Amino acid sequence: MQLSHERPDYAWVLRGADGQRARVNDLILERSFILTPDRLLEDWPAPATAAALESAHMAPLLAMSPELVILGTGSRQVFPSPAVLPACLTRGIGIEVMNNAAAARTYNVLAGEGRRVVVALLLAAP
Repeated sequence: MQLSHERPDYAWVLRGADGQRARVNDLILERSFILTPDRLLEDWPAPATAAALESAHMAPLLAMSPELVILGTGSRQVFPSPAVLPACLTRGIGIEVMNNAAAARTYNVLAGEGRRVVVALLLAAP
């Protein structure tokens, strides 16, 4: 069997994530961040938990004009307040909430398909 190394045709690859850190390309991030296939925003001023998220925290994600937002909520899937979801849905932008590991995998699949996807990961302080 011949194996070939596939190189993505986008700049930022989310190589893995858990509740405390994530690896983007060769960077290890330990603070909440936002990622698109062509942009990394390392200083997302997000709260430590999904329960504390407010619709105002979604503004930087929405400014990137995504068709889908993936919200990683740490080591477990935790849905944010119901007030947060309309920030996306009223603009016709889909939103999926999942744990960070699942969010990383989903982001890479969608980015590989050329989709306008934004992933935001909440990372707890180590």
